[in-house]
Amino acid sequence: MYPNQEPHSSAPIAARAPSFGEAFRFWLKLGFISFGGPTGQIAIMHAELVEKRRWISEARFLHALNYCMLLPGPEAQQLATYVGWLLHGTWGGVVAGGLFVLPSMFILWALSWGYVCFGTLPSIAAVLYGLKPAVLAIVAAAVVRIGKKALRNEWMWAIAALAFLALFIFHMPFPLIVVTAALLGVIGGLVSPDKFALIQRHGSKATVEPSVISDEEVPVAASDRSWSRVFRVSFIWLSIWWLPVLLLVFWLGRDHTLVREAVFFSKAALVTFGGAYAVLPYVSQQAVGTYGWLDAAQMLDGMGLAETTPGPLIMVLQFVGFLGGWNYPGGLSPLLSATLGAFISTWTTFAPCFLWIFLGAPYIEYLRGNRKLTAALSAVTAAVVGVILNLSVWFGIHVLFAPTHKLDWFAVMLTLVASMGLIRWKWGVISVVCGSALAGLLWRQFSVYLL
Repeated sequence: MYPNQEPHSSAPIAARAPSFGEAFRFWLKLGFISFGGPTGQIAIMHAELVEKRRWISEARFLHALNYCMLLPGPEAQQLATYVGWLLHGTWGGVVAGGLFVLPSMFILWALSWGYVCFGTLPSIAAVLYGLKPAVLAIVAAAVVRIGKKALRNEWMWAIAALAFLALFIFHMPFPLIVVTAALLGVIGGLVSPDKFALIQRHGSKATVEPSVISDEEVPVAASDRSWSRVFRVSFIWLSIWWLPVLLLVFWLGRDHTLVREAVFFSKAALVTFGGAYAVLPYVSQQAVGTYGWLDAAQMLDGMGLAETTPGPLIMVLQFVGFLGGWNYPGGLSPLLSATLGAFISTWTTFAPCFLWIFLGAPYIEYLRGNRKLTAALSAVTAAVVGVILNLSVWFGIHVLFAPTHKLDWFAVMLTLVASMGLIRWKWGVISVVCGSALAGLLWRQFSVYLL
């Protein structure tokens, strides 16, 4: 909790620090409305945390985001954990990161169960059809919103364009792009400091609306950077990560499907740099080709379910774990094995994220005033805009031209309306998602008579 200071008479009214209960309710709400993959989720958090509630300043938000982009794992969930930690310490981070995942975990479990029991029902397929343009619109709004904040001069525009071309045309690895952008930022900070010092307060104190976590605020949680804390945090979160895995080994043996899933997804959590889109080809190859937990068509269906439910897109790994447990129960009932498979895949995917945040965030906060780090992270921010644009184009191709490879005019019109609503008319995400789902259902119901 951060006490509010009395503002100067000419300064804007200070933002009110949220209680733990208020923050809890917000993180729970976010877990249900976090559609759009990492780009949409980051856009939603920016709109809610920076612009509407002013719980964190623009500079602090971007600083935290860029650190999370450098980590393995889902950056949006890690960003929520980071902000929760800034607001209310360790328990704030646990609540923020946990609630970001829990709603989608239960929703995707129910969808997975319905998938294996009933297949793809026409009404469900129609709702998913309408949701995809809404997701695309959320991603497009993220490009516009974050681009306006990050691309403030020709250097940042150039870095964003190069990042987009490196991914879209040359298919370069995401970590290489981030490292290259950071190096360009360090060099640029030496050559032209004003152009690369963007992750800091813009304007005077009288013109910038104060936030709970302001540019000058030093969180209490960041004060302890001792070796004893490093050992304590590492021991606690490594134990939390691996204890369920060890229990499965003792119960079912090392060769059981659930144990293999636990070990595989624990390894994947260490190499998932670049978010879900970067790791899904690797997971698909291993889960389908090497282990045979599901087939390629089922993998694509799982991606469709994960893309149109709230929460991180990497939740598709839970679908893989569910199908693996269902198809290879190994002496357990299929539903029990599938449920445990879904749980252990989710647990081993997200538990490491708390370790990375709680271990590294105090040092990232301590280095926040470092000019070289600021320049490097400013360049990474610009590169992130290019990355988001690449994901937007990739996702747009799949939404607007699938599955017949012909342009879907209904999806185009729905995407345009949703995008204009989000960007120009400031529609809420929930309204866009629900309206698009209803539009998809009605279109599929009546298009038979119209066409």
